[in-house]
Amino acid sequence: MLNRFQPFFNPYKILTIFSSPRNHHFSSTHSLHSSNSTNQQNYQNPSSKALIGSPARVQKLIASQSDPLLCKEIFDLASVQPNFRHSYSAFHTLILKLGRSRHFSLMNDLILRLKRECYSVTPGLFSDVIQMYGDANLPDKALKTFFTMLEFDCKPLARHLNRLLEVLVEHQRRGSRSGSYLHAAFDLFRTAQDRFGISPNTKSYNILMRAFCFNGELSVAYSLFNQMFKRDVVPDVESYRILMQALCRKSQVSGAVDLLEDMLNKGYVPDALSYNTLLNSLCRKKKLREAYKLLCRMKVKGCNPDIVHYNTVILGFCKEGRAADACKVIKDMPSNGCLPNLVSYRTLVNGLCDQGMLDEAKKYAEEMLSKGFVHFSVCHALVKGFCNVGRVEEASELLQAMVRLGEAPHIETWVVILPRICDEVDTVSLQHKLDRILRVEINKDSRIVDVGSGLEEYLVKKMQAKVWKR
Repeated sequence: MLNRFQPFFNPYKILTIFSSPRNHHFSSTHSLHSSNSTNQQNYQNPSSKALIGSPARVQKLIASQSDPLLCKEIFDLASVQPNFRHSYSAFHTLILKLGRSRHFSLMNDLILRLKRECYSVTPGLFSDVIQMYGDANLPDKALKTFFTMLEFDCKPLARHLNRLLEVLVEHQRRGSRSGSYLHAAFDLFRTAQDRFGISPNTKSYNILMRAFCFNGELSVAYSLFNQMFKRDVVPDVESYRILMQALCRKSQVSGAVDLLEDMLNKGYVPDALSYNTLLNSLCRKKKLREAYKLLCRMKVKGCNPDIVHYNTVILGFCKEGRAADACKVIKDMPSNGCLPNLVSYRTLVNGLCDQGMLDEAKKYAEEMLSKGFVHFSVCHALVKGFCNVGRVEEASELLQAMVRLGEAPHIETWVVILPRICDEVDTVSLQHKLDRILRVEINKDSRIVDVGSGLEEYLVKKMQAKVWKR
């Protein structure tokens, strides 16, 4: 019985691949039946070196095939030829193909063969193998590969250490029930200098700091951060941001602000994500004055605020009933090279309506519509606000403008405005119109005439009748 890792070995077909001077693909072989006798003779007389070609040609042929097991057959057929020695590139290419297809047993056989045949192995091969084991969620195999490097007289580098640390902490993050892999990563990190001569770099520290922060061990992360300065390892913006995000998750926003000040004092330029982390936390803690001041400082400190930063502060003001302050923020945006988007207008208009500032809300709604932005929630908030204070005409105008832009009003919007337009004697007719609306699926492409036949004309006539009565 064939081993599951050993496909049917047909040397004649593979010899046909080798004999094709132009096309290396298995699917492009031709005249197979007519050349069987010649191929059989060549296979029985393997001294024909021209048939196999050079090691470079074999490597290219392996690289061109998509089936990793077929690649292994080609590799094995070339191996049995006298005086043939594969190039290291052929080994590396095949190892990658087998590893990515999870044929790890075959991959390990090739790695052992590299050692047995005294090939000079590059560090990049082990980086790839560690990553493939990590992708397959096999951290123990990745750790073993790291130690195997020493058997090949290949000194591990900082990038190998970092790749392995990422694999170990990622496995911990994916749901390992114990902290064994995080602790294994930490032990490897602490002994790297003495055991392997590897000096952990900034990335090494960042990997572990992030892992400990997600594990709720902020004190360990802080200890690592302080250790960087003692060992002449320079923190980067990401180092600070990792701690700032952890502090914000624990609602320690003051500590995060102190870290920001420390960054600025040491000449760092915080990135957009660092600022957004702080702005979110300040708004959640209702420290809106500090959030607005930080937003204004960003450009001065070398980081132009973007739409996310502005929308974060606008939302913070509106949630706390300070829509007038949110208006100031939205007015500042164009001068800083940032234009409001749909989210900006929607948040602001809803906030203004909640505070009864309908005229201001209408102004921003019209500005929003003039820029082609439209959203049913904006229309609903304004229509409801106008109807509640008896300004039905303005509510109807807004509704018509929304429909002209192709946005279908929500059913609740119709429920709010129709009773204000219709008289008590029209109750039966009103119910009939609403029933017709409810029977039609409303989407963003719906038109008023599709939603309810004659409804637009009906509403216009009722509005005109009310105006004439006055």
